[in-house]
Amino acid sequence: MTDMSFEQSLTRLEEIVRDLERNDLDLEQSLRLFEEGITHLRSAGTALTAVDARVQQLVEAADGSFSVVEFGA
Repeated sequence: MTDMSFEQSLTRLEEIVRDLERNDLDLEQSLRLFEEGITHLRSAGTALTAVDARVQQLVEAADGSFSVVEFGA
């Protein structure tokens, strides 16, 4: 699988769910799609975790302004 954006992974996950819900795939096709879906799900989860960590680094200064402190800095 090539690197996909979070949005592309979600779009592909939606396609996979639609395909699996059709119930016209054989077991091997269903398993292949399920495995692909798990890969996209993990990728999207990793992206969300990274964004969450960055958002948590948002710091409010004494003057009320905000700045982003890079994660790990």
